[in-house]
Amino acid sequence: MSGDLVFEALETYLASVPAISPRFGHGHEPDSRWWVKFAIDIGHPVAWHVVQEFGHVLNYLSTTLRLPTTFKPVSPPPYMNGGPRAFLSWAIECADPAFAPATVAEWLEGRLPRPVCDLEQWARDD
Repeated sequence: MSGDLVFEALETYLASVPAISPRFGHGHEPDSRWWVKFAIDIGHPVAWHVVQEFGHVLNYLSTTLRLPTTFKPVSPPPYMNGGPRAFLSWAIECADPAFAPATVAEWLEGRLPRPVCDLEQWARDD
């Protein structure tokens, strides 16, 4: 599978998640780690629910089951660019090349609200 096609299933799934911008960056590092970068509209009503759900599934699913992934914010220097609405991005990184982006999409799909695009499914008491 070509480099870009490897990310297709994950990026398609991410594009269906409320508050996520459907513009993605992705790549592989020389040591075979891979990453996907995207923006979350932090003004969206469910933005922080998305961050919380992704943090749970991708960073710390349970004390006995940890995926080889990391979900984190990334930013250029704010003092040179501007605030988080324009310059804060989010990244999913994976240290295990055998854990493919499509597998990450499957883990998210199995654990996030269904259907993922339904805002009511994301509504939680704050």
